[in-house]
Amino acid sequence: MFLVVVFAGTVYGVFHGEDWRQSIQIIGQVQKRYLIPAVFCVLFFIWGESIIIYYMMGTLGIRLKKWTCFLFSSVGFFFSCITPSATGGQPAQIYYMKKKDIPIPVATLVLMVITITYKAVLVLVGLGLLVFGQSFIHAYLTGIMPVFLLGILLNVGCVGFMMLLVFHTTLAGKILGRGLCFLEKIHLLRYKKSRHEVLEHGMTKYRETAEYFKTHKHVVVNVLLITFAQRFALFLSTYFVYRAFGLHGYSVMTIMLLQAVISISVDMLPLPGGMGISEKLFLTIFVPVFGARLLLPGMVLSRGLSYYTELLLSALLTIVAHFTIAGASSPARSLHNSPVQESDPGSPCGPC
Repeated sequence: MFLVVVFAGTVYGVFHGEDWRQSIQIIGQVQKRYLIPAVFCVLFFIWGESIIIYYMMGTLGIRLKKWTCFLFSSVGFFFSCITPSATGGQPAQIYYMKKKDIPIPVATLVLMVITITYKAVLVLVGLGLLVFGQSFIHAYLTGIMPVFLLGILLNVGCVGFMMLLVFHTTLAGKILGRGLCFLEKIHLLRYKKSRHEVLEHGMTKYRETAEYFKTHKHVVVNVLLITFAQRFALFLSTYFVYRAFGLHGYSVMTIMLLQAVISISVDMLPLPGGMGISEKLFLTIFVPVFGARLLLPGMVLSRGLSYYTELLLSALLTIVAHFTIAGASSPARSLHNSPVQESDPGSPCGPC
């Protein structure tokens, strides 16, 4: 319902006072051959994360089919598209990974590393523009600098906090332990010794996986490189939209960086898919690129491909995942098969 309300507000804000019939007519006249590679860019964006999941799970000794990883990726993108700040993607992926008998602590850490690299690409691009791209900023971004800087700050904070949880496993354990105690103290959960034992068992698995990534930093570097290609593939779709209107004169790098600026600015804002603010920013910074007449049609087509096509495609694949993954589970083999010593934590909620 929240998504529908935001979507309705976005449509009203974008088309209010505009000749939407003319925009639709212009879109109908674009060169369709450029839209095919734009769609492939969106597919590569979703597929890229599935390759990362397949690669990281493989390094941990967990053997999965690439199609299954593609479904995991689609589930993540669908729930990220419909939840504020994309907060629903990873929990949904963990749910479906658990159906394939992937331990929750392992799935959690893998997805945290993926999220860190996903946001680190935006941070690196944003900081790179601040340091080396002042002429670019003065030419295109003067009207949106507060939002751009806020986006960089929020992404830096998110990456920093998540890296702390990945590489400071004791802190992660304390946060989870105190959170569990708090839920028990306010009587949302009844105290069970077994629940604390499960948490301790899970944190042992979490520490083992974190230790693996600490000693195999090349894995994280490889993931970062794949993520760069994945993210810029989505930014590239806007360039093909630009060419579809018969326009030329602006370089592919300029258009990709402008689209990256939008992603940096909206990625952490509490709106599903950055809906509303993404359209506003596009209509602000792409004026010199598309011109006044083609600006609105260009925004509609670009967002339609980069967000709404992604949303619909991932929604369909999420339905497939629900019936093919949630309906049946199969064991996943992991390197982390060392026995965990059962412990008796007593009643850990006393000092919380």
